[in-house]
Amino acid sequence: MAEQSAPLRTTADPAGGSTLAAGTKPDAAVVRDALGVGIAVGLSGFAFGVTSAGSGLSLLQTCALSLLVFTGASQFALVGALAAGGNPYTAAAGAFFLGVRNAFYGLRLSQLLALPRALRPLAAQWVIDETTAVTLAQPTRRAARIGFTVTGLTLYVLWNLTTLLGALGAEALGDTDAWGLDAASPAVFLALLAPMLKSTTERVTAALAVLLALGLLPVLPAGVPVLLSALAAPVVLFLMGRAKGGGTGAGTAEAKDAGPTRAEEDR
Repeated sequence: MAEQSAPLRTTADPAGGSTLAAGTKPDAAVVRDALGVGIAVGLSGFAFGVTSAGSGLSLLQTCALSLLVFTGASQFALVGALAAGGNPYTAAAGAFFLGVRNAFYGLRLSQLLALPRALRPLAAQWVIDETTAVTLAQPTRRAARIGFTVTGLTLYVLWNLTTLLGALGAEALGDTDAWGLDAASPAVFLALLAPMLKSTTERVTAALAVLLALGLLPVLPAGVPVLLSALAAPVVLFLMGRAKGGGTGAGTAEAKDAGPTRAEEDR
């Protein structure tokens, strides 16, 4: 409420000379950014369709995964485990654990978007990495809602359409393992994420998360290494806190060892 009642500073809108509240973003710019992410990632559904069909899933099963699950990393983890000859229950468990992160996204987005209760179950289907990234980047609730809606709608439609096309065209591609298409979706998301790592802390956290995921990948079920890589954030924050605390303590000790100050001597 305080945010709504506070006076807003206005600045000139470069697009047309009208004024915009400071800290806001034009709707057209939000839509443009959301469409860019939705289209870029949505097209990689083709890779999932090809990989799923190449793993032995039927056209109906492949399309049902994209329609109902709709989280690329979990879908790739499931079909990858099945293709490797894994137990279906184990494959499903790995995909489930990988998708658990979306529940944590939902906790943050529910506060940010503040959607009506009737819409929340529908919006929950679109709570994934890409919609979360676009939504959190917006400066206002209005922009966040637009970003979430446009990204989610664009990505859902394109992902399912390209999944269908990929599954239908899998036979024409031959050996899908030789194409490495299962890495397409993660590669696209990393390309979108990399420019957002601006500070040293963010880069160190990301590097540690990668090392944890790669190190645990050979010994843990699919999906679990990615979840455990989230431990990189508290580890880095803890070490930074220790470093700052140590620096402050060292500075205090040096000050004590230096003896009384001039002011103390004068007293």
